[in-house]
Amino acid sequence: MADLIAKPSWRFVWRHPAHWLAFGGGIGLLPVAPGTAGTLLALPLFWLLAPRVAAFELLALIAAMFAAGIWACGRTGRALGVADHGGMVWDEIVAFMLVLFFTPDNLYWQAFAFLLFRLFDIFKPPPIAYYDRTFKSGFGVMLDDLIAAFYVLVLLALASAVLR
Repeated sequence: MADLIAKPSWRFVWRHPAHWLAFGGGIGLLPVAPGTAGTLLALPLFWLLAPRVAAFELLALIAAMFAAGIWACGRTGRALGVADHGGMVWDEIVAFMLVLFFTPDNLYWQAFAFLLFRLFDIFKPPPIAYYDRTFKSGFGVMLDDLIAAFYVLVLLALASAVLR
């Protein structure tokens, strides 16, 4: 049975590991721009992990984080009574880590990728908006950000090709 919590609290976030994960350890409780904060959280996580693990291991970790996000966001959305609550930021963290994996190791490129990702995540151009409306589950929460990440990677590849 859903708790139907209108405004989640620290108590809610710490009540279950899925809630803690979905809310990015609590960063999703920020009153302003939690999605942007979640996306920003991906940067230090990536910077910490990338030099310490092999590329394949990092990609496998990001895939495992995606799978964990399906579970965590699904369970948390059911507990809140809102499938894709704005405080659930794990989807932004994971999707932007994937973007960073394929982005040149350069602060300018990473900043450009951040800006593009936030724009796609906020404005949800087709088919992102369709999947966001259609899939009301943990998978749906994770999927729309994965598509936004794909759009960013396509634009980064085009920008890289033009700048060569």
